[in-house]
Amino acid sequence: MRKKRLLWVIYPYYLVIALASLAAITWYDCAALQVFYKDRTREELLARAMLLEKRFLIELAAGNSERIDALCKELGKKGAMRITVVLPDGTVAGDSDESPKQMDNHADRPEIIAALANSSGNTERYSHTLHEARCYVAIPLHEGSKILGVLRTSVSVKSIESALNTIRFRIIAICAAMALMVAATSWWFLRRITRPLEVLRTGAERLAEGDLTYKLSVGDIQEFGALAESLNRMAAALDEKIRDLVSQGNERESILSSMAEGVLAVDAEERLLRVNEAAAKLLGIDAEQAAGRTLQEVVRNRELQRLVASVLSSHRPREDEIVLRGERGERYLQAQGTVLRDARQIRGALVILHEVTQLKKLEKVRRDFVANVSHELRTPVTSIKGFVETLLDGAMHNPEELPRFLQIVAVQTDRLNAIIEDLLTLSRIEQEEEKAEIALGQAAVRSVLETAVEVCRMKAAEKNVRLEMTCDAELTAAVNAPLLEQAVINLIDNAIKYSSPEQAVLVTAEPGDGEIAIRVRDRGCGIGREHLPRIFERFYRVDKARSRKLGGTGLGLAIVKHIAQAHGGRATVESTPGQGSTFTIHLPHPHPSLRSPKN
Repeated sequence: MRKKRLLWVIYPYYLVIALASLAAITWYDCAALQVFYKDRTREELLARAMLLEKRFLIELAAGNSERIDALCKELGKKGAMRITVVLPDGTVAGDSDESPKQMDNHADRPEIIAALANSSGNTERYSHTLHEARCYVAIPLHEGSKILGVLRTSVSVKSIESALNTIRFRIIAICAAMALMVAATSWWFLRRITRPLEVLRTGAERLAEGDLTYKLSVGDIQEFGALAESLNRMAAALDEKIRDLVSQGNERESILSSMAEGVLAVDAEERLLRVNEAAAKLLGIDAEQAAGRTLQEVVRNRELQRLVASVLSSHRPREDEIVLRGERGERYLQAQGTVLRDARQIRGALVILHEVTQLKKLEKVRRDFVANVSHELRTPVTSIKGFVETLLDGAMHNPEELPRFLQIVAVQTDRLNAIIEDLLTLSRIEQEEEKAEIALGQAAVRSVLETAVEVCRMKAAEKNVRLEMTCDAELTAAVNAPLLEQAVINLIDNAIKYSSPEQAVLVTAEPGDGEIAIRVRDRGCGIGREHLPRIFERFYRVDKARSRKLGGTGLGLAIVKHIAQAHGGRATVESTPGQGSTFTIHLPHPHPSLRSPKN
């Protein structure tokens, strides 16, 4: 149902009451005026009759009928009224408007009957003589106690009504003007009341729309002014409170958005209340679309669903490890669930997700490293121990076997020493990198590459492998020359090991997009794609038997990676089985700043 404005609720009733009152007053005034005017007319007619009474008595006493009729006509014309003289038997002796001879006997007229009864008579009736309604007043004409006749005066009711209508019109016009004035005044008065209410309504709508800075002003009416001030104070308080809530909400939003941990909140029916960006990214969902949907709809992971269900049912904190399987492989999450409650009741559950995939990988790398170190050290130690025990058992007295056994022990000792040296080198590089103790200085990249190539040239010649180098003599970079030499030597050494005779190993250096790329390319057997992500790990071998046969320690590429990182760069590999491999050291260029060792 459409609601009415207050103005149109009050104004019609107010106007109807006012107009009804004016109409009643007008009707009463017109009715009273009519009665008053007719009474005054009768009194006037009576007064005129009494003034003419003596003149007509004289003529009646003289019995002069013609003179009576003439006198009626003369006085009636002057007085603008009808004058009739009627004898006691009803015969008309004279009349101002008609000939008495043509007039009916008036003995039956009410006013005549009343006058003959020794009293004045008056009536308002229709005149058959003049064919109109008239007002009559009749008085008896006495001569002593004898009534000689009746003197009647009358005027037309039409003239009375005409005069009354004129007065009525004026009264009605005045009342109509007053009605218009009342309507206008009422309108102005009610608008004066309703306009502040409209201002308050408009202001309240703006406040409801959120414009709490809007100030209400409703004029000089005390009640409305007090209400406006109260609304303004309320709006200011709400604005301050909302600002505080928004600020707190933004702070919470910033905290949740900035958290590396995923935050997941569900209600008692396992519908998602909130998912921060980290959780959405971890679970691979859209946070906005997930809100309001059940956990089972959004996250297809039974372990997480069981954790949430357990927290909601037991109302106790729970912790579990969750495995996510997808396109990026397996990812491990540490999930901690607790009850979500407010001051009065439990609202749901809150789950914090920590990704521990990297920790799992590091743990696996650590286990592999320990196993590989143990294995790599055990092989030469076992070999040395075995041959030493053989020598002690008597082989040392055999001149033919002694040199061969000692040669094997020496080789295994060198292998053990190489492993230990590479481990120490790797450890030293890591420590210096963490402490920023590796000194970098501008140096020509070509000279570093030339030194590395010369170191490896003899080994290449033994295997009949060509070493080719391409580098601009003007190319410089902020490097630690000995470390960079070692990294390049390691790469060239590997390339020579896995290259066939008559093949070439190409060493190049060229500037790129904000970096210098030092590449060592061979045409060897290549590396399978599944091995590439782990190729720079410590002791990781693609072909363990072949690697050991070629004399590698399994730490060369790990050293290359850490040397590249120590220079603020990185190491990468591209390889195709059967076509060869390309190892690249990426160095920043130009280097933003030179680091010097700490004193």
